[in-house]
Amino acid sequence: MEPPEESGGPAAIGTLSQPARTVVALALAAAAVGVAVHLLMVFLHVAPSNTATKKHGELVGSYIYPEFEQNWKLFAPNPLQQNIHVWARAEVRKDEGGSEVTGWVDLTAMDIAAIRHNVAPSHTEQNQLRRAWSFYAASHGEKDKPIGVRGELSRQYLQRIVEDRFGPRLNGGDVVRLQVRSGTTPVAAPTWSPEKTDTRTTFQVLPWWSSDVADQVDEDEGGENAS
Repeated sequence: MEPPEESGGPAAIGTLSQPARTVVALALAAAAVGVAVHLLMVFLHVAPSNTATKKHGELVGSYIYPEFEQNWKLFAPNPLQQNIHVWARAEVRKDEGGSEVTGWVDLTAMDIAAIRHNVAPSHTEQNQLRRAWSFYAASHGEKDKPIGVRGELSRQYLQRIVEDRFGPRLNGGDVVRLQVRSGTTPVAAPTWSPEKTDTRTTFQVLPWWSSDVADQVDEDEGGENAS
């Protein structure tokens, strides 16, 4: 008695019609090309400066930022030398009228609490907020002015993260505005080092940002008034 044929695998593909095999082959080829392009872009991003990165740096950056950013460089480790905390607060428009402003919520402390004693913390809890703030800080100049297109992109990225943390509804009302601040504390030099480090914390407070909920509410109210 012959054993039953196993389903799946190359044998199963061989039983497909010619058009179906063509579609499968094209899908596999597209996936392989996509993976190859992604690996090449990430490699160029983390590789030391070279002719290719100088010529195509803008293209690589537009692909990598902000979702695929890597906080390391090949052959050139750059350990963090600052502890950065990010806080946020929200203005809530109450359903019964009026509004209130919440206290400052330490978003970084929330991530640290989720990571501590967790043998497999998520990438989001470890890096998303921290890298978003670094991206924002590096893409803005004096008086919080964005530097080019990446400046506005970094603001939108950071705002989306904060909006997701608070949610559209909070304390019996709609979140209509958000504000973010940071506290940066330099890491003290080791005891054996002659280097002197000022470990005082410096703060940066950003302007208020209107949330998507506020924009939608205003549009709805405008439509009702027009009607």
